[in-house]
Amino acid sequence: MRRLLNTIYVTIDDAWLKKDGANIVVEVDGVERGRVPLHMVEGVVGFNRPGASPSLLAACAEAGICVTFLNPNGRFLARVEGQRSGNVRLRRAQYRAADDPGRAVPIVRGIVAAKAANQRTVLRRALRDHGDTMPGPSRAALALAESRLGELARRTLLPVSVEVLRGLEGEAAASYFGVFDTLIRVNGPEFRFAGRSRRPPLDRINALLSFLYAMLGHDCRSACEAHGLDPQVGFLHADRPGRASLALDLMEELRPVLADRLALSLVNRRQLGVGDFVIEAAGAVSLTDDARKRVLVAWQERKREVVRHPFLGETIAFGLVAHVQAQLLARHLRGDIDGYPPFIWR
Repeated sequence: MRRLLNTIYVTIDDAWLKKDGANIVVEVDGVERGRVPLHMVEGVVGFNRPGASPSLLAACAEAGICVTFLNPNGRFLARVEGQRSGNVRLRRAQYRAADDPGRAVPIVRGIVAAKAANQRTVLRRALRDHGDTMPGPSRAALALAESRLGELARRTLLPVSVEVLRGLEGEAAASYFGVFDTLIRVNGPEFRFAGRSRRPPLDRINALLSFLYAMLGHDCRSACEAHGLDPQVGFLHADRPGRASLALDLMEELRPVLADRLALSLVNRRQLGVGDFVIEAAGAVSLTDDARKRVLVAWQERKREVVRHPFLGETIAFGLVAHVQAQLLARHLRGDIDGYPPFIWR
């Protein structure tokens, strides 16, 4: 089983990353702020455009460590990586499967069913833990959405096309986010959620979700590349220039489990407050630098938590689930296993 390695998150604008022997060193104003051995790192993510030495970028490329640059809101800017790994035959099999509806539909069915089931589990846990204290209308809406998600998950088992499955995924998202506000137990209008808004996020919950989704997307793309898959060619998400469609596919199963649950915990436990967000003149909302650091720490802690994988029957860290799913997809495309087993959280 793969080890869960570290990801270095650099949030200081004037930070400088360099190589010192077999170590990655982070300096600020010439003062060393951190040092990590290269063999303990699987990725470097920089916000606010930090600098990096050519020798470090070369060492990271050679070691298979991806260096990713994001804007302060977590939106992708650039990525430095070495030679692509993996068997070219696997990528050819991936391309053929993506173009063959007969092979693509079962994969997409598993992704959509798992996403709806995991969204349902988030709602069921909220009803179990806090249903007694919810107002009657909120509890009823939550129960209705939970039932609806179960129905949508079952409908994916019918003989359908990829286009129909995409529609079911959209219906599931609408049902889930339609009651997401009832999961937020903080009083006041500052953390109210009226629906997903992206590019830019227009409220605090959306800003937090978008940031966590960016972190999850980085991990899913790295998982695809680590197992020889092309992150640009997906099954649920259509091809689009510049979009890592397969990484987005893998994300769908994990959004409710990793990102949504963490966002709710940070807000409901008051680990983030109103002052941890910045509202720009145009209405866009983003995390402050200090809040971003705290969210990243919580993200790393969440990835270290363990879960029992439903297909493997093994206990693994949450942070390894994306790698396991990418490996299972690769095994299916190579013909080693009959189908792609999605990750369903229980």
